[in-house]
Amino acid sequence: QVPLVESGGGLVQPGGSLRLSCAPSGSIFSIYAMGWYRQAPGKQRELVALITTGGRTNYADSVKGRFTISRDNAKNTVYLQMNSLKPEDAAVYYCYLDKVIGERYWGQGTQVTVSS
Repeated sequence: QVPLVESGGGLVQPGGSLRLSCAPSGSIFSIYAMGWYRQAPGKQRELVALITTGGRTNYADSVKGRFTISRDNAKNTVYLQMNSLKPEDAAVYYCYLDKVIGERYWGQGTQVTVSS
C-alpha cells in the first residue's frame, strides 16, 4: 500500500473556492487514473471527477462547469479546483488512484465545509 496524501480542504462560504491536491507519499508506477470521490453524512460515496494519465476527464453532473480536475504526471499529483461552491458540496472528499493492473488506493479524506 502507498498512502495518498491529501490537502486543501476546509471551510468556505457559499460561492467560494477551494483547491484540493493529492499525491502518493512514495514512488508508484503504472498509474491509470486518479480522481476524487465524496461522501456526505447519510449519503453514499459518489464519484466527483477523474482524470486518466492520457488526460481524459469525467465529472459528476452536479459539479460540471464548477469543478476542474487536473494532473501533474511528473509529480503524480492530482488537483481538484472547486469554484462556486454550494452547501450541497460539503462532504469528506477522498482521493483515489487506480493502477493499470487494477489496484486502487485511497486517501484518508479531507473535509470540505460550505457554510456562511
